[in-house]
Amino acid sequence: MKRFKLGILAGGMVLAGSGYAHAADRCADLINLRLDDAVITTAETVSGTFEAPGGGPGAPGGSTLKVPQMCRVAGTVTPQVRFEVWLPKDWNGRLQSVGGGGLAGVISYSAMALAASDGYATASTDTGHQASDNTWFFDKGRQQDYGSRAIHEMTLKAKDIIEAYYGRHEDYAYFNGCSTGGRQGFMEVQRYPADYDGVVSGAPVFNFTHLHMGQLWTWQARMKEQGANLTQEDFNLLMKASLKACDKNDGVEDGMITDPRTCTFDPAVLQCKGDQGGDCLSAGQVKAAQAIYAGATNPRTGERIYPGLMPGGEGGQPNNPGWSMIMGDEPFFLDTAVLGLMGFENPDFDLMDFDFDKDVKTIDAKLMGVLNAVDPDLREFEARGGKHIIYHGWNDPGVMPMETINYYNELQAFRKQSQGSKNPLKETQAYSRLFMVPGMGHCRGGVGPDQFDMMAAIVDWVENGKAPERILARHVEDGKVTMTRPLCPEPQVATYKGKGDAAKAENWVCK
Repeated sequence: MKRFKLGILAGGMVLAGSGYAHAADRCADLINLRLDDAVITTAETVSGTFEAPGGGPGAPGGSTLKVPQMCRVAGTVTPQVRFEVWLPKDWNGRLQSVGGGGLAGVISYSAMALAASDGYATASTDTGHQASDNTWFFDKGRQQDYGSRAIHEMTLKAKDIIEAYYGRHEDYAYFNGCSTGGRQGFMEVQRYPADYDGVVSGAPVFNFTHLHMGQLWTWQARMKEQGANLTQEDFNLLMKASLKACDKNDGVEDGMITDPRTCTFDPAVLQCKGDQGGDCLSAGQVKAAQAIYAGATNPRTGERIYPGLMPGGEGGQPNNPGWSMIMGDEPFFLDTAVLGLMGFENPDFDLMDFDFDKDVKTIDAKLMGVLNAVDPDLREFEARGGKHIIYHGWNDPGVMPMETINYYNELQAFRKQSQGSKNPLKETQAYSRLFMVPGMGHCRGGVGPDQFDMMAAIVDWVENGKAPERILARHVEDGKVTMTRPLCPEPQVATYKGKGDAAKAENWVCK
């Protein structure tokens, strides 16, 4: 191992001590590591278990996580960006940073535990605020931290700490996140292309302001007109009808629509006739459902603001975490935070009064460049050999999957535009691949195959040049695998061969 002398290291680091006989000593001495605009607050050896503080993803009330023998380092980047870096004894030579969820405000301890157990050095950040703190909504600098700066600074510090502890830098750096973590991955690819060799972005909320406008559109459609409210039971009815119309489009009746783009479904077929009651919808509910499927639209110009709900993902999925985003009698709390507090800086703003014409420009002018990651120009990332895997569940009811499809199409359109430039992009699939997951909800859950290993796929692509042609996914119930299905890179779709057990991946091909 490389031995450090007292002095300045790369990145402005200073590490006291001349050599280390034991990992515990190396770990403890990291408390003296000097980093640019940051301070180390904890450097301790942990082995076997870690007591995660309450509030973290996967550990809402605090939990005991299984971890390998490792060095745990915690620190703060100016002004308030808390981060942690975990350094396993049996290191695989790689960094895997993990993303957050929602408005962050916590360290993603459970995701770090999984990464460290697989041998990765791993890092996470609360993005510059704690979950209980609402003052940052009105602080432009801390909005920037949440938007993109915190992940980048965490990455730089993690790399410095890795070099100080192991005596060398990582062989490869990866980022892995879903939802807000997916957006963070998009930010890294677009704004800090040198940070990571490979990025995995699931259900990315990259068009952040428009996402919350889209969720607000759904809430207004349900609540603005008397008699239009759609309950969970009504959404279940809509799903039953859409499945009846389109489940067999892929040749298999299995309770999900493999590609909802093939589905033509009008909720008007459920409108009550005469005095009919029971399994039908009122005229107001039908109108609300049609608006929700159509998605948020400028009422004056007809311009699409955000896509709508896809057929097949309407309801009946209690293990689908995305439903909390659209089912409340009040606006989803993230919509209130982003639009009312960050956008209008008005805690009393009534989101029922949100104007989908003029207010869209107001919000975008203030927050688009801070929170949204919509740039299709990935020439720097592609030029240095970066690889990006994106995935999204077709049954996601809160972060609409068609928006991810739209962005991927924009990548391909920009590539064509770049061909006449001095720095043209390669074929999009040479550096970025999108996998749509049938039946899966928001990041996980739903009736589809929601368990898969995107990290193995990105590592194989980055390190061995093997682009993922298909990724095996599973659906598990009560600890047993009940279905396997290949996930195919867009625009390919898993297609049933026409014979054999449709619950087995071997009987499907990517076409």
